[in-house]
Amino acid sequence: MNDASDDELVARVALGDEAACRQLVDRHLMRMLALARRMLGSHADAEEVAQEVFLRVWTHASRWEPGRAQFSTWLHRVATNLCLDRLRRHTTDDIDSIPEPQSEDPTPQEELERQDLARRVDQALQALPARQRAAVTLTHYQGLSNIEAAEILNVSIEAVESLLGRARRQLRVALATERDEWLRKSVEQG
Repeated sequence: MNDASDDELVARVALGDEAACRQLVDRHLMRMLALARRMLGSHADAEEVAQEVFLRVWTHASRWEPGRAQFSTWLHRVATNLCLDRLRRHTTDDIDSIPEPQSEDPTPQEELERQDLARRVDQALQALPARQRAAVTLTHYQGLSNIEAAEILNVSIEAVESLLGRARRQLRVALATERDEWLRKSVEQG
């Protein structure tokens, strides 16, 4: 079953094949978690969204139309929409409750600086409007093309490019002090 395409697996899921569903989860779970984590800023919320995505695969598999779109694109669309729905309901999240990512930096000081920068970048990302955050997350963090992001967000490619442009400008302004601080430290250490 490992060689089966996503479309073949979805067809098996529609017949109640739990093993096929597990295979789809194995293939796509990490990307759905990463997307939701970047969108929502919370690992716990990301896990809930991923669980809901695969619950929808299980319950709606019989409606899947092979060839109409890529299954992974549909999954990204479902996850993105679930995240946008959550963001509309929860306008304020406690950014301090997000666990810091693990790093393999050699010194504790470098690790603290890297974590601080990652936290500030994440805060800047969380401050973006939801659709801009979705566009950045899909293209930058998920590695999808603008065409795929446009399909997932149900907008034109030009709209995705506009969302990305506005998001980059806002991130550049929000992170300007981090860039200035990094340059100052580089000069002091140089």
